[in-house]
Amino acid sequence: MTQPDPNRILRLLPLAVGSFGGLLLLLNRLMTAELTNSQARSDALGVILSALLILTGLLWQRVQPRMPESVELIGAQGFELDPTLPDAIKVELAWASHSLLTNTVTKSVVVWYEGKTLLRRGVLGTEAELTPGPIVKRALDTEKPIYLVALKLYPGRVEFPYLPENTQGVICQPLGKQGVLILGANAPRSYTQQDEAWVAAIADKLAATLDRNVTVA
Repeated sequence: MTQPDPNRILRLLPLAVGSFGGLLLLLNRLMTAELTNSQARSDALGVILSALLILTGLLWQRVQPRMPESVELIGAQGFELDPTLPDAIKVELAWASHSLLTNTVTKSVVVWYEGKTLLRRGVLGTEAELTPGPIVKRALDTEKPIYLVALKLYPGRVEFPYLPENTQGVICQPLGKQGVLILGANAPRSYTQQDEAWVAAIADKLAATLDRNVTVA
């Protein structure tokens, strides 16, 4: 289910008014048997105003960002934590995932560390365990985040069965070389640079905490 762009009518308004005004001026000119000097000046002014409105509308189409279309993710809401984790780590993971779900467009959160899925929260996918695929492995090897702005365009989307099948955007944020934070969004191109900076900051904090406290058998 997609959400309509709330600014669509506003962006189209100058185009519609300018085009309608220009059409009225043309009809008025065609229906006028004898053109007076005052009418000629009025028509010229009307043409300029109509042209400005049309130009404004065209600029708004380019400058004003369109709201990306969002979907209802397929899956059940859930909150799964590895029961063997220390309480302090559980609290840290709960805080981090809650912050991401409430302060960004994230709808699904998965934390994988040292070969084990520590957390899944939000809308859950069909697979409970994360098995790193080529995209996740590249993020781990380079220790740099990978942002798939429109997941459906990437053949590698099949490696994310632990996310809802209609996930629109994915961030693979490494937690050092030992783990990764996977975020799923319900709209393509929806993470801003501020969101990405916030994700990176939370990942750095998680990585430091997990490196000190987690030992996976």
